Amino acid sequence: MRRRRLLGLTAAATAGAAAGCLGDSDGDGGDGNGSVDNRSPDDGEGNDETDTEWPTGTYADYETATVTVESPEGETRGSVTAAIADGDDKRVLGLSDAEALPEDGGMLFVYDAPQDSLTYVMRRMSFGIDIVYVDADREITRIHNAPEPGPNEDGEEQGYDGSGQYVLELPYEWTDRHGVAVGDSLRFDL
Repeated sequence: MRRRRLLGLTAAATAGAAAGCLGDSDGDGGDGNGSVDNRSPDDGEGNDETDTEWPTGTYADYETATVTVESPEGETRGSVTAAIADGDDKRVLGLSDAEALPEDGGMLFVYDAPQDSLTYVMRRMSFGIDIVYVDADREITRIHNAPEPGPNEDGEEQGYDGSGQYVLELPYEWTDRHGVAVGDSLRFDL
């Protein structure tokens, strides 16, 4: 089964030959408020949602934060429990070990400083995601709906670029379902 790995274009890329997300800085930090029970997304075959805890497996020890998306007027669009990827190793791993992402789950990539050029890819993914770039003021600057790679693709060619200090990954088309747009803001405590 194909799994998710992220790639950011940086000098740190030479430090690891494995695929992943690598930023321009090597920041660590952050803590969260624990994992919660969430519902898994509809698999497209009907209504077979099941209770799922996030984060689990490889991510069970990750700190988490509740991330809320708000409109410029302060209207809440939705929220997720996000596993925090705040160091190079966690950013390189990304969601590569996840089988799926529950509807109210996500991953928040945190950098110490804004990054001018990042590219996330869908390498070995078995599910689609939304990739949301967020600046230092926590304003959304770019949104990509990144579908699962096709049967004979490894996702390496599916690059999604942007810049920012944060990148939020969400279930596929979550931003569409919740009316999220460029200019909206994220609220979270690290």
